[in-house]
Amino acid sequence: MANVFDNLKPLKKDMEEKGWCIESFLFKYKQIDFVVLIKLYEDDEARPEYALLKIEFLKQGDFDDNLLVPANSVKLFVEPKTLREYFNIEYTENIGNILRQFNQQLSTFIPSKVIETKSNIQKEAMVRSLNQSDAENPNKQYCYAVRRNPIKADGTLGQRSLYNDNKTRLLRPELYQKLNVDKNLSFCFSVDLNEEKTNENIIYNWARNKNK
Repeated sequence: MANVFDNLKPLKKDMEEKGWCIESFLFKYKQIDFVVLIKLYEDDEARPEYALLKIEFLKQGDFDDNLLVPANSVKLFVEPKTLREYFNIEYTENIGNILRQFNQQLSTFIPSKVIETKSNIQKEAMVRSLNQSDAENPNKQYCYAVRRNPIKADGTLGQRSLYNDNKTRLLRPELYQKLNVDKNLSFCFSVDLNEEKTNENIIYNWARNKNK
């Protein structure tokens, strides 16, 4: 019998190969809509033994109403009571069967590879999470420039964070395609829509400043 969350292993592998630290899908349970985020662990991040990645459930309409749990292909690392309370699952004598049914239902929504096309609400949830991970204001989503990262203490070039990389891929895919090959570049975002620049303007300003 296959593990209930069997898709998580190939999904994790595909995320790593394509340079994504986050993925998402939509999930509906008991007539409530959720955005579900799949997040890779950082190399130095603490994790439960055998945990493969993290799954975060966000209620559509209120992203602050969320539940973050470690997971692997076998199970979610969460107390049954926590899961019941978050998903409003009433306690019954056969609660074990109900939780297994919940896992089975959830598993049917989990993709086995990165889905490139995202809805606006998925992008919103993903960017919000990426900003939090990168210690950024969650409202910074208007790209206005690119900058070079400083040289590190060991003499190597500073690299843009995976969070900044993924955020730009989501919000400015055409700009990302033009400049992503230079990993020393980071993309700058503002909370002010009026500061947003076109791809052409950003590239022109970057090239002009580079040649000064």
